[in-house]
Amino acid sequence: MDRLSQLDAAFLEIEDEDPSSSLAIASIAIAEGPAPGQDQFVAAVLARVAGIPRYHQKVRTVPFDLGPPAWVDDPAFDPAAHFGRIALPPPHDEAALCDLVALLMGERLERDRPLWEFWVIEGLPDGRWAILSKLHHALADGLAATRLQTILFGDTPPGTPARREAAPDPGSARLLLDAAGTLLRNPWDQARALAGELLHPNRLARRVSDAARGLAAMTSALLPVSRTPLTGPLGRNRRYATASVSLADVKAVARTCEVTVNDVLLAAVTGGFRELLLHRGEIPAADSVRSLVPVSVRTGTALDNEVSLLLPLLPVDLADPIQRLVRVHRRLSALKAGKEADAGALLTATAAQEPFAPVAWAIRAAAHLPQRNIVTVTTNVRGPAEQLSAAGRRIVEIYPYVPIALRVRTGVAMLSYAGRVTFGITADADSVPETEVLAKAIEREVLALLAAAG
Repeated sequence: MDRLSQLDAAFLEIEDEDPSSSLAIASIAIAEGPAPGQDQFVAAVLARVAGIPRYHQKVRTVPFDLGPPAWVDDPAFDPAAHFGRIALPPPHDEAALCDLVALLMGERLERDRPLWEFWVIEGLPDGRWAILSKLHHALADGLAATRLQTILFGDTPPGTPARREAAPDPGSARLLLDAAGTLLRNPWDQARALAGELLHPNRLARRVSDAARGLAAMTSALLPVSRTPLTGPLGRNRRYATASVSLADVKAVARTCEVTVNDVLLAAVTGGFRELLLHRGEIPAADSVRSLVPVSVRTGTALDNEVSLLLPLLPVDLADPIQRLVRVHRRLSALKAGKEADAGALLTATAAQEPFAPVAWAIRAAAHLPQRNIVTVTTNVRGPAEQLSAAGRRIVEIYPYVPIALRVRTGVAMLSYAGRVTFGITADADSVPETEVLAKAIEREVLALLAAAG
């Protein structure tokens, strides 16, 4: 039986415990016009997802939390229920599109059917239209979602998959028996794995050493940051804003300053948060903003979450953009050298070997704690390298969307495509309505870094 990983299931648990959250990720693809008819668009998408089981499966929970939820075929799968079409309201500009995206993403995906939706948005300027691709974070992480974009809108023609018959619902009794069998097998599986490690003492010692260093590095993230309006309880409504910069400019700064592209993008986000705090009359202290930075540890091609994390403090206290870039680079390098991401991956892997019930209970309890350790999430995904199209129309831009929850009032997603890096900024509408301030500040920060780097 195909079960969710502990990390996949955690997104469902958090959403259940946090009534203000909707933990779906998304991309907003802007395409040249005119928009295709709805039947043509639906047929084009279904032809490409027909061979992806997750698009036909829903989540079934196991009674008493005896095991992780399972993916099961939806016998009542209705493709029409997963597609919507809507016209952009006046004044038909970027701000109207962002407001509409925030509204659509604020609605939770229904659990009694597969966890995805597509929306065609008509009426953009210059005759363009948009595709909102929405799927639950329990189904995929950002990298897997980007690969889906290539499948959905790449130039490889769709195949002709055989007719797919839905497997019968396993029922609660089968789910319980399967979970019980897994619990009984786990101790033996763990013993065999340990025996295999003992046969390679040098490899085992290195892993233990790396894990110890990483866990020591992560202890600093347990310290709460200075109080800012960027953390606290969330409302149900969201604000969304976008920014876009030249990938060539970002690469030029990275090359000149001998840092990575990710360093430059995170430094630009740091400058944006500094300006946002100043705009609100806050003092950007050195410990004002700690970010959760997802790090891919993906080894396969399955649709799921395979990520670890880094937890750097963003140097919003520094006024000079180059100094911020250098500090970001050094902090990320130190966290990588300290094996913090390895420690995060170890914790996730360890949790996967534990009985599901206590892990689920711990996640539910943590969802109610008033944390002040993490202020924002900043995720950077390399987008498709090739030109994409939808129903024969060229996709000219793609903007990402990242959800927020657990008192984290802002999130910034970054995606590269077609020579640009786009930013999607999600914020709690009640407490951080100035998403446009952050978006414009990020764009200015990249230009300032380019000028300062010469």
